[in-house]
Amino acid sequence: MRHRKPALGFIFVTLFLDILGVGLIVPILPKLVQQMQGGDIAAASHAVGSLGAIYALMQFLFAPVLGSLSDQFGRRPVILIALAGSALDYLLLAFAPTLPWFFIGRAVSGLSGANITAATAYIADISPPEKRAANFGVIGAAFGLGFIAGPLLGGLLGASNLRLPFLVAAILTGANWLYGYLCVPESLDREHRRPFSWSRANPVGSLRALREKPLAFGLAISLFALNLGQFCVHSTWVLYTGFRYGWGPREVGLSLAVVGLTAAVVQGGLARMIIPKLGEIRSIVCGNCISALALAGYGAAPRGWMIYAILPFGAFGGIGGQSAQALVSKSVGPSEQGSIQGAITSLGSIAGFLAPILATGLFGHFVDERRAVPVPGAPFFLGATLVACSLGIALRTIRKHLPKTGN
Repeated sequence: MRHRKPALGFIFVTLFLDILGVGLIVPILPKLVQQMQGGDIAAASHAVGSLGAIYALMQFLFAPVLGSLSDQFGRRPVILIALAGSALDYLLLAFAPTLPWFFIGRAVSGLSGANITAATAYIADISPPEKRAANFGVIGAAFGLGFIAGPLLGGLLGASNLRLPFLVAAILTGANWLYGYLCVPESLDREHRRPFSWSRANPVGSLRALREKPLAFGLAISLFALNLGQFCVHSTWVLYTGFRYGWGPREVGLSLAVVGLTAAVVQGGLARMIIPKLGEIRSIVCGNCISALALAGYGAAPRGWMIYAILPFGAFGGIGGQSAQALVSKSVGPSEQGSIQGAITSLGSIAGFLAPILATGLFGHFVDERRAVPVPGAPFFLGATLVACSLGIALRTIRKHLPKTGN
């Protein structure tokens, strides 16, 4: 048991650096791209959107591949290779001379970022079933803190040199690779491994294989609806708060820092006490209800200060997704954790791709100056509806299939 503590910490740092790498480019990438486009803002905006799309596409394609590889060769080598790829990619972006190199870099980032699949499977491997939901909170805590540190680090370092954040990220990721290589053990025993199969490793095949496990499939669809609803809010947060409250970069940055901090506190700490007391099913119900109410509250809040009153409450909604993911993990054996987590990550990538298109289009429609009564909170209300649908799908799946799993 002693070896599990540093291993779990390594996974936390790995996921933290993944989201840090995504977050640090937020304040600097548009400026870099604009420089490469000769100062053309319109051309730069299209290029930035395309860079985001290629990241999501590569994660969608390769999450099942890395998951299936980790089922055959173990979690440790897959995570280490992905970390090495991330470190080299940051170096590439630091010295990329032209825009096409940035597209190559974001493609590599998406591929390496798919290591969340193997990292999540690692957590499942080292966690007893009764602690799995709480330990999945490491993911939320890492994302929350990375969500704070990424834009902050990118902004501070980028103020002196727009390339500097990439160099710092490369050093941090390289140091984490070295620690993992020297100190972190493998989590998947050889007797629990299974051969790699392209039929499971491609996104379509992984989703088809997921359908063979009704409980896991239903909860994965529930998680997809939950992610889609939450990503709708993420995609329009800056637009919405600027339109409704007149927030600028400072206010937006502060609000996002609070989002990350509260998520880290709840999912990384308080969830370890809450989920065991409530149980996973009640945690799904409570978490999704809280999330739906919080999203609706953001969309209805007439004053900006009200957002800060809702944020700590909304953070407790994270226990719903944690618990659903734990039930999925418990419904399959050790040799299938990688492929199952790969399928879930692919679905999350689809949600991440669809949500910005859906939410920004909806926002633009409902704030059109030709409308007599604008409804800027429309994407948030849609998000709340999707979260409610997620809860309905989860409960129907649990009622229908959980007794058959023996859980």
